[in-house]
Amino acid sequence: MEPLPAPSPTSVRIAGDHYQWLVAWEGCLALLRENAARSENPVVSVGVELDGVGNLDDVVLLRRRPPHTYTQVKYTVDSSTPVNEEYLTKPSKDGGPSVLKKIAKAWRTLKADGMPADLVLSTNRAPDPADSLVAVRDSRSQLLMPKAGLQGPRSALGAARARWAAAAGLSEDELRELLSVLRFDLARDQTHVQQRLELLMAVAGLRHDEHAVASGADWVAKQVRAGHRTLTLDMVKAAVDTLGLKAGPARAVLSIATLKPDPVADDADYAIDWVDRFDGPDDFTKRRPLHPATWAQLQTDIEAAPAHLPLGTAAISITGSIRLAPAFLTGAAFRMVTGADLAVLQRGQLWSTSEPYNAPQPPTIQEHSLDQGDELAVAIAVATDPTEDVLDYLREQQTPVSKLLVLTPPGGAKDRSIPDSAAANALAIGIRDVVRRATRTASRIHLFIAGPMGLALLLGHRWNRLRPTVVYEDVRTAQGYEVAFTIQA
Repeated sequence: MEPLPAPSPTSVRIAGDHYQWLVAWEGCLALLRENAARSENPVVSVGVELDGVGNLDDVVLLRRRPPHTYTQVKYTVDSSTPVNEEYLTKPSKDGGPSVLKKIAKAWRTLKADGMPADLVLSTNRAPDPADSLVAVRDSRSQLLMPKAGLQGPRSALGAARARWAAAAGLSEDELRELLSVLRFDLARDQTHVQQRLELLMAVAGLRHDEHAVASGADWVAKQVRAGHRTLTLDMVKAAVDTLGLKAGPARAVLSIATLKPDPVADDADYAIDWVDRFDGPDDFTKRRPLHPATWAQLQTDIEAAPAHLPLGTAAISITGSIRLAPAFLTGAAFRMVTGADLAVLQRGQLWSTSEPYNAPQPPTIQEHSLDQGDELAVAIAVATDPTEDVLDYLREQQTPVSKLLVLTPPGGAKDRSIPDSAAANALAIGIRDVVRRATRTASRIHLFIAGPMGLALLLGHRWNRLRPTVVYEDVRTAQGYEVAFTIQA
């Protein structure tokens, strides 16, 4: 790509406005999904440039009960102004109040009402790691507190705190109180916002391509131009119909992250964050729990997830980053007999357990005799063929199995051998039916999966009327595999 020309003032303004409309559309998605999922305290309307809340008026999420969320949206075209003391406390170009002083004034106005408030500075600017206060921001809560309140007045942190308080027109105690409710949602570049919106639209039961996201943001802009400062549930539902965005049911969100942080974890109805409890520096090398964390603890957390979702939840979207054994376990935790409908994004498609299909797709079967016991080993060979590795493992570990069944889709194991959700469901049922017939005399199943994560989820969801199943994870060590979970099927 050739370098782009420098943006004109008009293009900067248009880009900034579009960024705000994207953030507002994100609020509209929360309005849709939380009401459909019967959340305990859902968003009831979305304010855009709402009156009476000062500079925290760009996007306001009004909930059934406080705290409401008041967001100041700030956009920049380059990385020359990171979020730091200078950016926050410097007066505006025309000599007006600084960003921090405007936020502090709005906070005081909201505080006078006596109701709690959730404040957000949302920007594509990155945090400045050299700034004393910004550097202590907790990435989980997006708050500077409690670390910003530590250390004495003679420390670098204490001196910075005093400067911020003076610039904001607050006492240090008031600054601490403000920083306890002001979230710094930083480094949200437009690509990140776009990808997050695609995920949120998918779990809201909407089309989730780039054009669909743009349609939602453009609808917000049209409402603002027409003078509508408050967007209600009925208005957003009507827009979804008019724009032709509806694709399926809105879903509760279960976030399970073991490899990397989930961008929609904050919007999930329940989130399991194991990123720091898995061994390895990145999502390519993270394959097993990091001691003292164990597979058994992860199994307990995943199997407890259904009880943490809103009462009566049926349609559920799984987000996050998990390997095949945890994906299979998640499907099993919400087995078909419970009435749950699971869905997950797979290569840009929404794979759902309720997707209709013509008939079960029987897999191709290869049988390898081992004569080491009366149990059964099954290898699902979809993305690649793990047969030799699995046979080596079973022999080395003297696993008490009579044979190994290797099940592949028609055409053999290869990348993208499952084209869509319907094909994935048909194959999952075909695999389950083959295993049911093969385990009539076996006391236990040993399961190895090499395929897309979505198939593992769908297969676990259908895994009933079977023997107790030991699920293995490929951990890329000398032994190749290790036992992850045991599931009563």
